Amino acid sequence: MAQPSKEPCKKEACDIQACLTKNNFIPQKCLKFIEALQSCCEHCEYKSTHCASVSGLLKQKPKSKAK
Repeated sequence: MAQPSKEPCKKEACDIQACLTKNNFIPQKCLKFIEALQSCCEHCEYKSTHCASVSGLLKQKPKSKAK
């Protein structure tokens, strides 16, 4: 039986790092990974050390229009 990760959102944070490295550290090219981390952090109520960087990344994300 798999145990829950002690570090939620680690995979998402690693995915962002890999994407940024591959794309010359241009956050706009990694938005789907940034959004995945944001979603994960919301799900775990930001109780992961990997969620500290989300706010800085989200500031670089273009604003989407309200639905």
